[in-house]
Amino acid sequence: MSGLSQLIIYEDADLLVINKPAGLVCHPTKGDIYSSLISRIRLHVGPEIHPQLINRLDRETSGVTLVAKNPEAALALRRNWESGEVHKLYLAIVHGHVASDGVIDAPLGRDEESIVAIKDKVRSDGAPSLTRYRVLSCFERQEGPFSLLQIELLTGRKHQIRIHLAHIGHSIVGDKLYGLDEDMYLDFVKRRLTPEQNGKLILPHQALHAASLMFQSRTFRAPPEPWFTAFVPASIVLP
Repeated sequence: MSGLSQLIIYEDADLLVINKPAGLVCHPTKGDIYSSLISRIRLHVGPEIHPQLINRLDRETSGVTLVAKNPEAALALRRNWESGEVHKLYLAIVHGHVASDGVIDAPLGRDEESIVAIKDKVRSDGAPSLTRYRVLSCFERQEGPFSLLQIELLTGRKHQIRIHLAHIGHSIVGDKLYGLDEDMYLDFVKRRLTPEQNGKLILPHQALHAASLMFQSRTFRAPPEPWFTAFVPASIVLP
């Protein structure tokens, strides 16, 4: 058993669409056969099929993930991706009340001052990066003020949504790298987060969810996980 069946949104001879859970890496690190999404996919499709991930989400990001089940499907999907024909929408819960809808235009590149090798930042000589966001709701909890946003990626840089939202002063709730303190990320990867740190993070994972992908006149949607939806007041209807 691959443990994948409950995550499948759609499947045919060419394509597999998964609602990836937060906390699961796309590719193996150290661990058992179930330690990555691609490992579970290989168990699901069997040894005669060689699946390829078309898009990859951060470990802590949940949502729609496309998998090609043969080289022809992979080539066609990657052409769609590279030509800008794929429309991606995300949901994010961020700190603070975001005043209005907007577009973040801020180039991104490596953060050479950080001790975290994978960390990027806004920098003038970086790659052009555009993120459009829409405010779905602002709400209060005992932990403070928050906003629920719908995000559209207009470019596809590494960690783009997370960096851009932190750049405008509204970091994603639970983001261990671009949120309160990058030491949170170091302690997270070394599995030594303290109860106090977890309390500051508020949520067990970063509240970023790949909600839908649209291409070739097809749309695939995935609902957020219960920990995400439970944080939002019941009166707010998620799209």
